[in-house]
Amino acid sequence: MRAVYATDLSDAIDAAIESRICLECLGRYGVTEIDLLTVTSPNVTTGMGGNVSERTKAGLARQRELLEAEGFAVETHVARGTPHRRINGLAEQVDADLLIVGSRGKSPLQERFIGSTARNVARTAVRPVLVQRIVEGEAALAVANEHLFERVLYATDFSDNARAAFEQFDHLAGATQEATLLHVMPPERRPDGETVEDARDRLEHLAGKLSDLDIDVTTAVREGETVGEILGAEAEFDPTSILVGSRGRSRIRRLLLGSTSESIVRRADSNVLLVPPAGGR
Repeated sequence: MRAVYATDLSDAIDAAIESRICLECLGRYGVTEIDLLTVTSPNVTTGMGGNVSERTKAGLARQRELLEAEGFAVETHVARGTPHRRINGLAEQVDADLLIVGSRGKSPLQERFIGSTARNVARTAVRPVLVQRIVEGEAALAVANEHLFERVLYATDFSDNARAAFEQFDHLAGATQEATLLHVMPPERRPDGETVEDARDRLEHLAGKLSDLDIDVTTAVREGETVGEILGAEAEFDPTSILVGSRGRSRIRRLLLGSTSESIVRRADSNVLLVPPAGGR
């Protein structure tokens, strides 16, 4: 598998790339090739001469060495322009299987705000996106969960988009030890007369598939507002990543996140593996 890894050469991305455990998890997921991309803005670099270029080259070389030391085949790229467009463009060019973006979140009101690049990539990507949380550690920046996929919270509404996300477990099997399968039922809306027991039966069917992959599975049905219940399940089950599908609103130009997945990407404390609709690519 091939991944496009977006880097701004900051201490935050250094923290992620310097984590051997994170890189080992990417390897277990199936990633063998990485395209390391940094995007510079013409407005920032104008008039600064070759110094920026040399610093960029040095930063990429340092991060490339770290990735290659863990066995990845690495190509480096420098582009100018709008970051999310260049990231998506490179992913299309190399036919990437995964995009990786770091998110250094802040939570002054117990709500996490992801950076603009991570948000825009998540909104527009037509390939799976891993939003990796980077937080303030005791002495320096650190990844929120080094074991990226060890414990996965999979939220499903049983839609086609959710089924596309569930297929990610084919890749996650080598990295995931525990999975919680969650369905949230809004009290005011019961599609097709669905009952709690119906939802539990459907989750148990999915759980059986994961048990065949030697993943310990827990299922949960919660009633209430969707985003709040997913975040409540995150607090209860302490996953290292949340797996969720996004809903495309435009087949012609770009795929936008649905309100639920956008809120999860923005507010969750865990990493988020976001899977766009099948066929959007």
